[in-house]
Amino acid sequence: MPTPGRAFHGDTVMSDVRVNLCEPCPDPVRPPSNEAPGPDLQSPQPAGHPSSADASPSPCAETNGLLSLPWEMVTHIASYLPAQCVSTVLPKVCQTLGNLEKDSSAWQLRARRLIGSQAGFPVGPREDFDWPTACLEMEQLIICWKGRAQLLAGQAQKEEEESNQVRQQQQAGEDRVAGEEGQDGGREAEVEGGGVAVQEAAYGAGEEMEVVIEDGDDEMQPIEGEDQLARLREHLNERVENIVALIEEERDHRMLFGVNGEDGALNHQENLADPGNLGNGRQGEMEQSPPCRSPSPPPALECITIPTNHIASVNSVLLVGGEGKVCATASRDWNVKLWDLQAGSTGTLLHTLGGQDALHTHRGWVWCLASRGSLLASGCFDSSVRLWDLQAGGAVGGLIRTDSAVLCLSCQTDVLLAGTLNKTITMWDTRAASPVVKSLCLHGNAVMCLAADDKYIISGGKDRTVAVYDRRADKVLKKLRLTSYLRSMSYSGSEVWAGDSNGMLYSFSMQAGTLETLSKFDVGHTAMVTGVHRSHGSLYTCSSDRTVKVHIPCAPPKTLCTLHHQVGVSGLSVDAGVFAVATGDVCVDVWRPRK
Repeated sequence: MPTPGRAFHGDTVMSDVRVNLCEPCPDPVRPPSNEAPGPDLQSPQPAGHPSSADASPSPCAETNGLLSLPWEMVTHIASYLPAQCVSTVLPKVCQTLGNLEKDSSAWQLRARRLIGSQAGFPVGPREDFDWPTACLEMEQLIICWKGRAQLLAGQAQKEEEESNQVRQQQQAGEDRVAGEEGQDGGREAEVEGGGVAVQEAAYGAGEEMEVVIEDGDDEMQPIEGEDQLARLREHLNERVENIVALIEEERDHRMLFGVNGEDGALNHQENLADPGNLGNGRQGEMEQSPPCRSPSPPPALECITIPTNHIASVNSVLLVGGEGKVCATASRDWNVKLWDLQAGSTGTLLHTLGGQDALHTHRGWVWCLASRGSLLASGCFDSSVRLWDLQAGGAVGGLIRTDSAVLCLSCQTDVLLAGTLNKTITMWDTRAASPVVKSLCLHGNAVMCLAADDKYIISGGKDRTVAVYDRRADKVLKKLRLTSYLRSMSYSGSEVWAGDSNGMLYSFSMQAGTLETLSKFDVGHTAMVTGVHRSHGSLYTCSSDRTVKVHIPCAPPKTLCTLHHQVGVSGLSVDAGVFAVATGDVCVDVWRPRK
């Protein structure tokens, strides 16, 4: 998160802000230039916000201090501070500034700064919306991913320039070869015609043009004899050796005295230490010749690639255990593996799940994962769900048989849900001796995705329908029909976001069991959206079109970054700022805040 000493405005990190509220200010704080001065700034304070003189128990609230400003002005100033500072630091300063954390209008002003006035936020209902959490997440998302997007764009531009240079060099080589072939043909045709024709073919000279070089007195002298080309090459080699000698003298001078003082010698030593610059002569020297600059701050995120040791594609990835420390991977090689992301540069294998003497975790493709607390569930094409105890090192926790392949899972505190190829949603109470609670048939085709809480179950079927089931009333509350089927779903708060088979993104509102379609967005995916994760201030999507996108969850979504992969992406997981992606092959990419 941004440090309290840094002010954040949109995607710009502002200079340090230090305000001593206990010292009298000789001049009152003036509003920013874009605010209209005059009587408008003296409007009465909103209800629920006491005046600074009454609220602050300390002598900080002097009439000429910061807190003497109108409340609207104070909230405007605070909107330039990091959200983390407003939430955790200002309440410790005095009671009045602590009220900023409770002022929803101040958080809405901040959100509008981050998103822009044209986008709608939140997309769903505004009642009971957690504005502080949304702003905290959005600021962190922008800091991490907008810089990453700029870095990736620079790399893509550099790769394109290098590719263009390679193409130009190849084209020049082809033209040169073609020219040499033409010259060879002319030379063969004129070989019997005498030396003048040979000269014209070799050098491209006209009849009246003489080939000359410089002698030691810098005078132009004609070249005579049959070894003209050899003598010319010998002379050019001597000139090159002289130039190299001059370069070496200049390099020695830079090492001793430096172009910019001591920094010049240091930069040159670093240049020589780089193996890529050895033998590179002038090129390496010119790369170090510009004046020294302060090093750019490292990217806020680092990416590690887990070589999962799976021998087939990874279908599902899930961060478990809290704080993004452990990653579970499920593969078509019939296995589920647990990885410690805190150990090693690419993670360390903790366990390959399975009982004693078991060769595999399952007996078919492991298609989906779900977790709650210490319980991990894996669903497979072998018509089974297996349970694992994470606290016991991935020990076997149970086996549940289904009537067909398991395509999706949802793990709640009191029930485990599984959507199957055979159109049904099966509910289990994993704490009971007889775990099966009931089976629901809500769709006319395979159940592709699930989301649930303690009251409702929301499911998407391949029959292009979305169903809402009330767990307490034991009945279907609503059923919607779409133009394409949903493949992935994320449900939090009062919003449901889902990706369909055509690359489109849907947003729904969910209140009191009523599911309403809000919007349908094209965020740039050109194929099935295989994964969605939405929180108050972040939105992640991945697709079989080989891309992963990071957005702000507004209407329309504001895409901050697009990551490209070699094959279709099959799933994602987000936890505590850590972002894991099943890249569609045997590896998993994990993005996390840099330490």
